[in-house]
Amino acid sequence: MSDAVAFDALQKAAGPVSRETFARLQSFEREFNRWAVRINLAAPSTLPHLWERHILDSAQLIRLAPEATLWVDLGSGGGFPGAVVAILLTERPGSHVDLIESNRKKAAFLQTVLAGLKAPARVHSRRIEESYDLVAQPEIITARALAPLPRLLELAEPWLSKGARALFHKGRDYQREIEESYNVWQFDLVKHGESLGGDGVILEINNLRRAR
Repeated sequence: MSDAVAFDALQKAAGPVSRETFARLQSFEREFNRWAVRINLAAPSTLPHLWERHILDSAQLIRLAPEATLWVDLGSGGGFPGAVVAILLTERPGSHVDLIESNRKKAAFLQTVLAGLKAPARVHSRRIEESYDLVAQPEIITARALAPLPRLLELAEPWLSKGARALFHKGRDYQREIEESYNVWQFDLVKHGESLGGDGVILEINNLRRAR
């Protein structure tokens, strides 16, 4: 993919992006591929399509929360979506993204690369349940390929119950997960079709409370 095509695809996914931010994302892509030789950051079959499958898929969240500056990403793994969001927010004043990743090797990758790019991010190498006191109340909570929705809601509840909004990537089986969640939770839900096509969705959730 040429730089011109990649830049155009990024603009379509995330909205207006500067050339400097585009260059930072390209640097992240290069570092990701370099580290992925040594540690498992993503499914090997997806690496040849890293820009489309992971970076653009993460970048589309910015369109759904264009004014938000405080984010927390649960189970960040190789940085999707949290690292991509942090890089895209580099030029937005007051922005900060907390990335929670218990795997020490993945956390080291995230810390090293994001610090090098001067992204407004902090990496927490610990379990999500151990991180609530370390993360300031966010506006947006994200997670991608982490857990079924009922478990995600349980993990995010301390922040959702205080007014945060969740943007969770989900695959084709999302409707079953929503129905299972209603056994325990009540919440306001908006389903956003992925801007890149495919059969996945982004579930926007707020006003979480226990079902009676």
